[in-house]
Parts: sequence; C-alpha cells; structure tokens
Amino acid sequence: MPNQVTVNGASLSYVQLGPTHGADHLVMVHGLATNLAFWYAPYAVSFAQRFRVTLFDLRGHGRSAMTEGGHTPQEQSTDLAALLDHLEIDRAHFVAHSFGGVVALGLACRAPTRVRSLVLADSQVSFMRKLPTERWRNRSRVARVLSRHAIDLDIDSPTFGYELLTRIAERLLEGKSLPDDVVELVGPALGRLQRRTARRWLDLVERARHALMSDDGLTPHKLGALDMPIMAMYGEHSRACATSSVLRELWPLAQFVTIPEAGHFFPTTRSDEVMAACEWFWAREGLGRRPSSVAI
Repeated sequence: MPNQVTVNGASLSYVQLGPTHGADHLVMVHGLATNLAFWYAPYAVSFAQRFRVTLFDLRGHGRSAMTEGGHTPQEQSTDLAALLDHLEIDRAHFVAHSFGGVVALGLACRAPTRVRSLVLADSQVSFMRKLPTERWRNRSRVARVLSRHAIDLDIDSPTFGYELLTRIAERLLEGKSLPDDVVELVGPALGRLQRRTARRWLDLVERARHALMSDDGLTPHKLGALDMPIMAMYGEHSRACATSSVLRELWPLAQFVTIPEAGHFFPTTRSDEVMAACEWFWAREGLGRRPSSVAI
C-alpha cells in the first residue's frame, strides 16, 4: 500500500522502491487522469536497480487528496517540492509525462539545483498549446475518427486533450465501451480506464477545470535558462509533437527523441523504447550509475 503524508495542505500518496543507500534519487511524475501506477511497471521496477525511485499521486489523483484549491500547475509544483523536503531528497532525476512534465518543469524553473536531470514525455506547456494545429500530422485522422462516432469536440482548441479525456471518462461511466479506432487513438491504457479513475477525473474536472488549464507561468525565458541535462520525447502522431521544434530552439544542448507511429500515451504502449532511450540518455550524461549492491 502507498504511504500518505500531508504536505502543503494536502494528503499525498507515494511509494518508494530501490536501494536505500548509495543510489541517486529518481522521481517519476504521471499526467492527468492517471496515477502513480502509470510508471510502476515496468519502469519503476526496472529503474529501481540503479535508483531510489519515488512515485506519487498528484493532488486530486489516485489516493491523494482532492482539495478545494491547490490544483494549478504552480501549486502542484509546490506540492512536489514539499514532498521532496519530507523525504529529504535534496536533488533528483525526474521522468515525467504530459501534465506531470509541466509540474516537474515548474520545480526546475523555481529550484534548478534540485533537478539533476529531466526526461519529458510528451509534455506541452501552456504557451505551446496554442501552436498551429496544422503542424499536427495526425490531425485529419483524429478528426475523422471523432466525427465517425459523433464526438463533437473542437480539435483546434488548446484544451482539446482535456476535453477528450473528459468525454472518454463520461462514456466509460455510462457503461459504454470505446470503439476500437478510438482506443487506437488514445492508447489501450486510457481505453481501459477504470471506473474509479474515470469518476475521480470527472470530480476533479468539475472542481478544478480552470485551475488545471490555467497558465503555468513557464515562459520561453524561464525554460531557456535551464541548464541541467534534458531529454524530451514526443510521439510522432501526438498533437504535442510540434512542441519539440520550439524546445529545440530553447534547449540546443538537449536530446530529442521521436517515437515513430505513436500518440500521446506512448509510455504505456512503447515502454521498451522509452526505457531504452532513458538508459541511453543517463549513460550518455554519466548519470545514475548502479550502486555496488541493490536491495529492493
């Protein structure tokens, strides 16, 4: 069972695994409408051979508290910093997906010395959500699938991803299965979203929609000032893929990886490739060397 700790006015759920001494810390942050299990297997189990791995549920997700406030990206970055303080983690490597990447970037911009390295998986900060969707290779296919099933969403809206998650959760709570082509678009993990997770997402959206979608404060100037080792991974067919061209200009020394024929939730469907890319990145940067003995 996960541990619980109250920090920054909220009870957060977390688990740790891997060596307790002699290893670097690795913190893995999930995205919206999921929970810490997103990174547990095979990622955390494998990475715990060399890191002390920490997984946690973002506020309003999993077993963490859903409070009246505190759900903005900046506030959740404060949650993360407070959790690190509680666990006495001064510095850590981070792997983060989607909104989790925004939370990790918020910490990196506010306290860069706490972030030894950063791996982002399909993360898109608020000013980048407004990039022209014509650069999204899979746009026309997604539009056809949604039209086929009368899912009326503005595909060009900056909040399209949030709205699609909400429609999927609503459908699953109505007892309706997702058509195969929709599952193919969003990934099998989201297609098999559990009722409890779907219900929790809808409760969170009702309570904190505007907070979750608010400006994260991550400006090009702040992002461009980051100088820790960074790898940014994007799915070829994800709407967020256009973000990589902007980030390449901000981070000329960063590593960029495109997962071919993959969408936004590629960490759940292409774990072997993602893990191999992480191992390559850490080895290239000389990070996360294995301790002499490991006890999980």
